[in-house]
Amino acid sequence: MTDELFLSFEEHPERGQQRRRHGVDNNRGRNNNKKKKKKKKRGRGRSFLALFLTLFLLGGLAGGAYLGYDKIKNFLVTPDYTSAASSAEVEVEIKQGSRGLDMAKVLKTEDVIKSEQAFIEAWESNPDAKKIQPGLYKLRVQISAADAITMLLDTKNRMVNGILIAEGLSSFKIFKLLSEKLGIPEADFKAAAKDPIALGVPAWWFKREDGKKESRSIEGFLFPDTYEFPKNVTAKSALAMMVERFIKVTGDMGYAEKAATLNISPYQALIVASLAQAEAGNADDLGKVARVSYNRVFSEKAVAEIGTCHCLQFDVTVNYSREIAGKPPVHSSELSQAELTDTKNPYNRNAKGLPPTPINNPGKLALEGAADPPKGDWIYFVAIDLQGHSAFSATHTQFCKDNQTAVKNKVLPRSSC
Repeated sequence: MTDELFLSFEEHPERGQQRRRHGVDNNRGRNNNKKKKKKKKRGRGRSFLALFLTLFLLGGLAGGAYLGYDKIKNFLVTPDYTSAASSAEVEVEIKQGSRGLDMAKVLKTEDVIKSEQAFIEAWESNPDAKKIQPGLYKLRVQISAADAITMLLDTKNRMVNGILIAEGLSSFKIFKLLSEKLGIPEADFKAAAKDPIALGVPAWWFKREDGKKESRSIEGFLFPDTYEFPKNVTAKSALAMMVERFIKVTGDMGYAEKAATLNISPYQALIVASLAQAEAGNADDLGKVARVSYNRVFSEKAVAEIGTCHCLQFDVTVNYSREIAGKPPVHSSELSQAELTDTKNPYNRNAKGLPPTPINNPGKLALEGAADPPKGDWIYFVAIDLQGHSAFSATHTQFCKDNQTAVKNKVLPRSSC
């Protein structure tokens, strides 16, 4: 097509021969010459037009190619900001358990980074990126992904306002602590705790395999850890954060599956974890105390040895019932016999089976000990040294000997035997 546009009329041989055959007389020849001149001019005009159209088309193709390249370039080059020191500050929360993509989504939403892919690429090229800790950070908007990671790794940008929730605290103690630290009325926490499912506890968590009625309490689900709550936190959102952490930790542990191997529900294992957390004086003994709890409640051998029902006979359950009633817990020596054995109290030390709910919020080690306790026929235990280690036994005779060791080591003032 381009060749035809460049070819003028006189350059066509057939048309030239046709014109020469018809040129007989002079006048006609002169006329023909005039016509030839006009045609030549017309031919040159057409040739110029053809050249112009060709250049125009080629220019259009070149422009289209440039635009196409520009679009392709956007696909080939990951969109990323160029950091500017003057960009506005923004607070960003990195939640517990967040991975690279989770962080990228949060940062993109807050306009810190231009694209999630840019952050992922920067994450993969920076070996320290995995060291980024959860918490609240002060960053800047519209910065490069690489600079965003650098700022997250710099502890100066982390807004540290952590509140430590220690292992073994009851929900009542946690409400009081959070109220003091966050300036939120304690009553707000108690009100929010009335509906654990609304806080994120799945309903199946409250099922039991021992025939006892479900008791939906937040107790046990407020996972002990250090929390950095956002400025606009409410009682409900604060407790929900703690429940979320509990669900994450127990999910990673396969807690429900492990409890099933013990022929109990996860909730029953959670109750035992709280008992172990309250009774063990040393982390090494958490699993053994859990095993004693299971033996006392489920083992027929324990019933024959103790001579009573399938009961725990732990004073800590009675102390928890005092907290429910709004009374402070006291030392076991201060609990009256009537209080210890009150049949109207489902947490009394002689109540059959496990108590209605956990009695505190156990930590990870206590949870692991209850979900996968060591094997043993122990029924008794007593602390025997100042480091809190206990001696475990299957007979009352051995238990009395262990008591003597405790007295000798000045752990107990006198033997309980």
